Amino acid sequence: MEIIKGGVTAAKGYKAAAAECGIKYTGRLDMALVYSECPAVCAATFTKNVVKAAPVKWDRKIISEKETICAVVLNSGIANACTGKEGMEYNEWMAGRMAKELGVDIYDVCTASTGVIGMQLVKEPIERGCRLLCEGLSDSTEAASLAARAIMTTDTIPKEAAVSIDIGGKKVTIGGMSKGSGMIHPDMATMLCVITTDAVIEKNILQKAVSNVVDDTFNMISVDRDTSTNDTVIVMANAMAENDTIKEDSDEYVAFYNGLKTVAETLAKLMAADGEGATKLFTARVVGAKSRQSARILARSVITSNLVKTAVYGSDANWGRILCALGYSGEEFDPEAVDLYIESAGRRLKLVENGMATDYSEEYATQILSDKEVTAVCDMKNGEYEACAWGCDLTYDYVKINGDYRS
Repeated sequence: MEIIKGGVTAAKGYKAAAAECGIKYTGRLDMALVYSECPAVCAATFTKNVVKAAPVKWDRKIISEKETICAVVLNSGIANACTGKEGMEYNEWMAGRMAKELGVDIYDVCTASTGVIGMQLVKEPIERGCRLLCEGLSDSTEAASLAARAIMTTDTIPKEAAVSIDIGGKKVTIGGMSKGSGMIHPDMATMLCVITTDAVIEKNILQKAVSNVVDDTFNMISVDRDTSTNDTVIVMANAMAENDTIKEDSDEYVAFYNGLKTVAETLAKLMAADGEGATKLFTARVVGAKSRQSARILARSVITSNLVKTAVYGSDANWGRILCALGYSGEEFDPEAVDLYIESAGRRLKLVENGMATDYSEEYATQILSDKEVTAVCDMKNGEYEACAWGCDLTYDYVKINGDYRS
């Protein structure tokens, strides 16, 4: 596997575009398009929130009923959630307008929206945006980067990743973009993600890979414990790499899965690190757990604790908060067997051994926790399973950002 530069246009046959349409704000990109030159097999996962946005309902129907799609059109500023029948009509209109510009069927176009809940889309800027997107389509890395920027809301950076892998002597590429900074606690946050690949793979095999990868990546991040109404991950595979069809449980499937997971994990960590107001990426790594599911639950409990997150912000080695978060996770373990470590930039310090504090240096602990990327390692000494979850610190700026988000 080779990590390469790029995003949604890295794979063969994909183009992207971005446009400034004035959907909610002026002077910023707010619509994006990802387009495959030939029909692409599609797979997806969506929010489990009972309150689902219009684009989620539209995409779920398309993905469940169709083998392929040609495009995904996305907008930022307005989420088109809690907008009733009118919102569904606006969403279908957006898909239809984009389809007309591209010369494809309306059901070849998936949609995605992010932004303020409860506001209705307006046709005029969307219509203008669809025209501009079609005119601006390009397979350049710049076009991919602009598309990633156009779907940002409170994000501070665009998020992209790409890899190339060898499948039976053919070069297969996987690239993606995502957005998410607040309302991040995916359960399939406001997260949107489009991943493209030129691999030859059947829909059911692709869906299996996507569902499993999402479980270990996007479902293992959290910024604020709020699961959005719009969470969407769409993966397109257009077969232009011309590899032999990837079979389930084959070496080729493993290679493809690892490539897909690398792209998804990179995007997930970029979202966690870019949490609203965040200054640090915080990783919880649980080892020695009794089961994979137990390790996942324990790791997520640590990164979602507000007390742990504020301690990380203050570079305070308040290890009791970590033990406490493990303890209320709902998982059974022996607290008098647990070891805790903190790590950053190649440095490692044991804070707790067998449930009690070691004679560690508070000054050195503060130095480790002052890094931009901090890891807490929790050794449960209860089995052979492990899991990682990713989050961020909780700062004053999170409250400032969300106190006036609509205005």
